[in-house]
Amino acid sequence: MRSANDSTLDAGPVQAGSKYDRLIAAARSDTPALTVVAHPCDATSLRGALEARDESLITPILVGPQHRIREVAKAEGLDLEGIEVVDAPHSHASAAEAVKLIREGRGELLMKGSLHTDELMREVTASATGLRTERRISHVFIMDVPGHAETLFITDAAINIFPDVDAKRDIIQNAVDLWAGIGLGVPRVAILSAVETVTTKIPSTMEAAALCKMADRGQITGALVDGPLAFDNAISPEAAAIKGIVSPVAGHAQILVVPDLEAGNMLAKNLTFLSRADAAGIVLGARVPIILTSRADSVRTRLASCAVAALYAAARRGTASVAAV
Repeated sequence: MRSANDSTLDAGPVQAGSKYDRLIAAARSDTPALTVVAHPCDATSLRGALEARDESLITPILVGPQHRIREVAKAEGLDLEGIEVVDAPHSHASAAEAVKLIREGRGELLMKGSLHTDELMREVTASATGLRTERRISHVFIMDVPGHAETLFITDAAINIFPDVDAKRDIIQNAVDLWAGIGLGVPRVAILSAVETVTTKIPSTMEAAALCKMADRGQITGALVDGPLAFDNAISPEAAAIKGIVSPVAGHAQILVVPDLEAGNMLAKNLTFLSRADAAGIVLGARVPIILTSRADSVRTRLASCAVAALYAAARRGTASVAAV
């Protein structure tokens, strides 16, 4: 086990099914985050932004073809009273204009509408006009798994396909900063592989060992980090005990760092479709957090994504509520 901080080992259990509700309730107590919404031109994306507004999570600025946005609002009976709508002719222009507004300081959060993720991220990552920082951009799934006491983070299952050790350092730090920023304390981070022993035959175990040493040397901060760990050893105290793994992370992991996008995507979707978990999503490492919602997301999942981003925005501005969950 590799430790960056030995305090706050257990944030305490929460009741099943209440994890998202507590995040949403905590976010309501802060000032709604000013959020630029790129191309909300279908019923799902526009309704998602307005539902988050109605829950006092965000204050949206809508960017896209003004006539289409207003047509959708009229057809769905949605109220745009008092909401700023910035006209842009099509989805590419919507993404570019939304990123430009963020660069100008007009918003604390960026939210995906009904355009493709690639379109939005292309503008976010543009070298001259985008929102890059010194950090690698990465994605975190915030999972509410029925029957599991705590919120689980899975990273990165959406942005970085085959990240190397340096990229994984940023992926871990992004997730750790989010965990702490939304009031969850010091996280227990498990770097996943197929086995819990280090072997040259499985490169992800070597990378996990290197990342643990980076945590030892202060290159990853604010978390308890251990790995390699197999998935069962990461989340099941019984499995960890059977294998004789003595670690405050093993069996109690809160952030699961996957070897690559394929593994992470399959893990998140297995939990979603077999365990009926909800999977909110946030992109980190850019100038502002980015809310990535899917047309398949439930209302509760969309609100949770907005709540997590809003809590993190409040933490960045120094007004966050204490202890979200």
